[in-house]
Amino acid sequence: MDTKLLFQDAAGFQTPMLAVFAVDIASGKDADPLAALLTTSDAVTDAAAKVLASGEFKATLGETLLLHAPGGLKAERLLIVGLGKAKALSVDEVRKGAGAAVRAAKPLGVREMAIAFPEDHALSDEHLETLPCKLMSRALVEGAELAEMDWDTYRSDRKDRSVRALSVIAHEAEKLTREEIQEGFDEGLIVAAAQNFTRSLVNEPGNVLTPTELGKRAAAMCAEVGLKCEVHSTKKLHELKMGAFWAVAQGSEEPPALIVMTYEPPLGKGAAKDAPVIGLVGKGITFDTGGISIKPAEGMEKMKYDMAGAGAMIGAMLAIAQLKPKVKVIGVVCSAENMPDGKAFKPGDVVTAMSGKTIEVVNTDAEGRLVLADGLHYAKTLGCTHLVDAATLTGACVVALGMINAGLFSNDDAASDQFQAATKISGEKFWRLPCTDDYKEHIKSQIADMMNTGKNRAGGAISAAMFLKEFVGETPWVHLDIAGCAWNEETKPWMANGPSGIAVRSIVEWVRGYSG
Repeated sequence: MDTKLLFQDAAGFQTPMLAVFAVDIASGKDADPLAALLTTSDAVTDAAAKVLASGEFKATLGETLLLHAPGGLKAERLLIVGLGKAKALSVDEVRKGAGAAVRAAKPLGVREMAIAFPEDHALSDEHLETLPCKLMSRALVEGAELAEMDWDTYRSDRKDRSVRALSVIAHEAEKLTREEIQEGFDEGLIVAAAQNFTRSLVNEPGNVLTPTELGKRAAAMCAEVGLKCEVHSTKKLHELKMGAFWAVAQGSEEPPALIVMTYEPPLGKGAAKDAPVIGLVGKGITFDTGGISIKPAEGMEKMKYDMAGAGAMIGAMLAIAQLKPKVKVIGVVCSAENMPDGKAFKPGDVVTAMSGKTIEVVNTDAEGRLVLADGLHYAKTLGCTHLVDAATLTGACVVALGMINAGLFSNDDAASDQFQAATKISGEKFWRLPCTDDYKEHIKSQIADMMNTGKNRAGGAISAAMFLKEFVGETPWVHLDIAGCAWNEETKPWMANGPSGIAVRSIVEWVRGYSG
């Protein structure tokens, strides 16, 4: 989608469809909804006045109302998009509203459209403090770009319903405001493209996106944006004594891939000598059968997205390379297939991780934590002082939190708090769960240092986090269990069903928080 930012009067802009946002300004628990447009344009307000006065449009989040041939406007259509209650408005509602506008255009056959930048007609001073124009601009662009994607990639009857051109129309403003809107717009394009790149990886079937192919695509991305990239395979795993990673990989004819991506701050704007080095570690199981502990057939086709954590890290590195924070970042992806052939690892096996810790394999379907164990330790050996990992790790996290919040675990309150602060910008939802030493008993093994599952099903997501905690030591670390949120099961008004690309935006902001 060709997306442009223009500073002019929205009412005078010629376009097949102009979208404008509205909020419900009614106060009081039992008050009837009262929609108000977020525009200072009298012409746009007049064009929508009659229908808004009717009460037909409630301005609920994602609600749309289309007006043809709106009087006083050069646009052929006026689309009103609801953002919900004015008093509850956040940057994420702007993101979702922009997405809803683009999704509404696609089935209408609208190939070019414009979105009016939300202005302060119905916003209080308090709103303007929490919703600066830079963040609103960025969120608007992210929402629009993410909404444009559909995932019918391999259909032979695929129909082109893309919105090819989008204009974001901001009212004439003073220079500083224009610069802030432009900066947010530029950042939004970068972050949305990175998230869409992640989504495109997650969408690929397992016979296309093997570990080797994932390595090739990561390397090609790094070459394009100037990141250093190394892709290793079996020989390197043996050299590094990555026994946990190799145990998972050995059951497949597809060789594993250890992908290492490095971002260095630009010369002259580099990090201080005592600045942290951030490690991003992703689980990259390109297909998960469960191994010898094989999964049920129902729903196994979705296990192509068991590499969504790796995809998030690759996408985050793409955005980081362009946003250029003043902090070194190293991305480590451990990619393999988990297959049940004659060479596959078995329940009861004991494997030795790169750190030297021994692991009793109780269930081969708990393979993600094995590859991450070696990936986290390896990131530490590369000099990383702060770690974050992302993985579609446990069904238990889905049971605990559903498909709205992803799980967050940490051994460091400061790192966790900084990540949660990043979500205020990213709009993604993570809920912190405990990861304290009183849960350590869950993974205690009689024969080895630890088991790769808990002793029972209780607190399964915590058992997995406790296992990973054994490999980070005192290094500040955040673990993201994204199993419930990596795939949108249902189409939403602002996003198609399919891969979500969750964690890319939050990880990018978390890294930028260490930029100084």
